Amino acid sequence: MAIRSAGLLIYRRVSSDIEVLLVHPGGPFWARKDEAAWTIPKGLVEPGEDELMAAIRETAEELGVAVDGRFTSLGEYRQPGGKMVVAWSIEADPVLDVNAIQSSEFEMEWPPRSGRVKSFPEVDRAGWFSPTDAAIKLLKGQRPMLADLLTHLE
Repeated sequence: MAIRSAGLLIYRRVSSDIEVLLVHPGGPFWARKDEAAWTIPKGLVEPGEDELMAAIRETAEELGVAVDGRFTSLGEYRQPGGKMVVAWSIEADPVLDVNAIQSSEFEMEWPPRSGRVKSFPEVDRAGWFSPTDAAIKLLKGQRPMLADLLTHLE
């Protein structure tokens, strides 16, 4: 069975335009990557956990803020590596401050084979992006989520 993740594609309306919130993964692997490196806030669904509740929990862990409101299912998306991501959209408070995120951390051996363990934030930054810019920033496997959101909002 494929690994399942759940996440939220958060959007806001700015005048007559739409912006989406994306997060940049923390840690040394992603440090110098930008295009096709950003993602929606998401994470693994725990065994027996409701997928929407997992998406809400993971978003809170990665942003440091609780997101609540009316969630709309976008669907399931198979990623190039085989993982399945289930996503919902939600309209956010337009003033959600991406500069004030407080991500949880993970530990890994760094540098490799050094025997030293370092902590890194799961998310090192977040940003609001126009759909055009988001299509460039998003991981390729998540771009269909953006297209489905835009279709839904039309």
